[in-house]
Amino acid sequence: MATETRTTMDEKSYINPLNQSLRVFFGEGLRVSLRQPSQAFYFFRTLIWQWEAVRLRSRWKQKGVQVPPIMIFSITNQCNLRCKGCYHHALRSLSEAELNDAKLRNVITEARELGISFVVLAGGEPLVRHEILNITRDFPDILFFMFTNGLLINSEVAGQFRRQRNVVPIVSFEGYREDTDNRRGNGVYERLQATVKLLKSKKVFFGTSLTLTRSNFATVSNNEFIKNLAGQGCKLFFFVEYSPTQKGTEDWVITDEQRASLSRLMSSYRSKFSALFISVPGDEKEFGGCLSAGRGFIHVSAEGNVEPCPFVPYSDTNLRDSSLRDALQSPFLKTIRETQEMSEGKGGCALWENREWVQSLLTVDPANSRCSAPR
Repeated sequence: MATETRTTMDEKSYINPLNQSLRVFFGEGLRVSLRQPSQAFYFFRTLIWQWEAVRLRSRWKQKGVQVPPIMIFSITNQCNLRCKGCYHHALRSLSEAELNDAKLRNVITEARELGISFVVLAGGEPLVRHEILNITRDFPDILFFMFTNGLLINSEVAGQFRRQRNVVPIVSFEGYREDTDNRRGNGVYERLQATVKLLKSKKVFFGTSLTLTRSNFATVSNNEFIKNLAGQGCKLFFFVEYSPTQKGTEDWVITDEQRASLSRLMSSYRSKFSALFISVPGDEKEFGGCLSAGRGFIHVSAEGNVEPCPFVPYSDTNLRDSSLRDALQSPFLKTIRETQEMSEGKGGCALWENREWVQSLLTVDPANSRCSAPR
């Protein structure tokens, strides 16, 4: 993609709609949790906190600092599974030391001070670092979505989720037994059934992440599949299009026809089920496309690198020697934020498709760049 074809985006075209959409999201969260008074009360309080966070981000904006409402925080590269087609294994190495517990806490503290009110905890497998739940406990005004393979959730962990209404586990499925076990390992589906049963018995507000591929699309987008999970207590559905970060998986990407039908299905499910439905990156279209690089979210790697998104592991700033505030103002992120074509690619991630251009932004000062992606 040629640099000269990129156009500067009007920030109001996405900031205001994004803030409004987040308020709608939490309002919907309140609605679908009405049968769980303690969770409904938390969502009600969260609506108030969201308003305060919007005002705080606005004040930082007046000072020249653009703060996104969402931070994706990959707190570890370690995982207890080796799933086929895993983007994290394809892009990340285990060679660098991960941020310690104190630094994890400091990053979240600064995020809150800046007005980031929504943190996605990812990995690897975030529950490999079980201590994260001792940290999230102290930030009740931040909503944490923890994307997990679900296998490390036992009765003790489920009890912590029960007590921490601000932490929502998002358990990954690939479909029924055949699809899930084929990608994640034999026996995983059966163990996940036990996990879901445990979460429901503990009255935990939980969701699921469904990676959409060409082969499993018909299954995971089927009404009966959704009905089954909703019946087991699932209140939040993430439909995530597969991005081909590993060679040989290009034909996993959903077809244009499937992508078009997904939008229609989302509308249908939102009217049928008492649950929240989010399509990634499909729902970004209403904001003009990709929300990476701080337009809507930022990614922090396990090593502390501040990156545009999890799929593009390039950075010019590390939080070991920089504040999050300063990192958000990095020239690298600003260039992407202001000049990229905000439209999604065939595989669901525009930046990944244009990673050579993204990487080229760091070649001006190679000594100040951090790159863990395959060349």
